[in-house]
Amino acid sequence: MKLSNETIGVLKNFGSINQNLVIKEGNTLTTMSAMKNIVAKADVVETFPKEVAIYDLNEFLSSLSLFTQPVLDFQDQYMTMKDEGSKATLKYWYSDPSVVTSPSKMITMPSEDVKLTLSSEDIEKLKRAASVVQAPDMVLEKTDNGCALTVCDKKNNTANNYAIDVDCSSNAKSFKFFFKVENMKLLPGTYDITISSKNISNFKNSAKNIEYWIALEPESTYEA
Repeated sequence: MKLSNETIGVLKNFGSINQNLVIKEGNTLTTMSAMKNIVAKADVVETFPKEVAIYDLNEFLSSLSLFTQPVLDFQDQYMTMKDEGSKATLKYWYSDPSVVTSPSKMITMPSEDVKLTLSSEDIEKLKRAASVVQAPDMVLEKTDNGCALTVCDKKNNTANNYAIDVDCSSNAKSFKFFFKVENMKLLPGTYDITISSKNISNFKNSAKNIEYWIALEPESTYEA
C-alpha cells in the first residue's frame, strides 16, 4: 500500500492533536486529544487491511520520510516500509492498543444552536492575529450586526484583540462562545461550523472529508 500526499497531510494534522493513533480497518481515520477536548475524523482514499496502533505518530511519519515513495506491507505485529525496487527496508512495530488513546465512538451534536461558515482566509487571519497579539482565546458572540469572532485574552479586558465580523444563523437572543486558540488544529480550508449550547462545536471542511469536534470553554453563555 502507498499513502497519498493527502493522507500523509491528515496524519501530520492528527499528530498535532495526539501523538497516539489507532488505525482501524477500513478507510476512516479518527483521533482524540489527550485532554479529550478535540476529536477528529477523516475519510481517506486508502483502505487499511487491519487495525494498527501507533504510539508515536510523528516518529512514524519521520520513518516514512526515509523513503521517496514508501510501500507499506502490513504484517500481524509490524509493518514494513520500502521503496519499490529498493534493497532497504524498515520494520515498524505496532504498539499495544491498550496504551494508545483513541475515541471509542464519534460525537453526535446534542443541538445545533448557531451555524456559520468561516473561510480559509479568515481562519488564517485569526490565527496570525492571535499569534501577534498573544491572544490565548477566541470568542464568537452575537452583535447588533450579526456575529463577531474575536481573538483575545478573556482574563484581561485591556489586552489587545482582533475581531472579524461574520455571518451566522441563530435564533438566540445572545450567546458568547469561548474557544482556546490552541485547540484550533484544523487542516487549511473553509469550514461549515455548528455550535451547540451544550458547549461542543463541529467544524466540517467544505472541500475535504474531514471534520473536528472541539469543546467550548466553560465560561461560554447562551440565551435562547
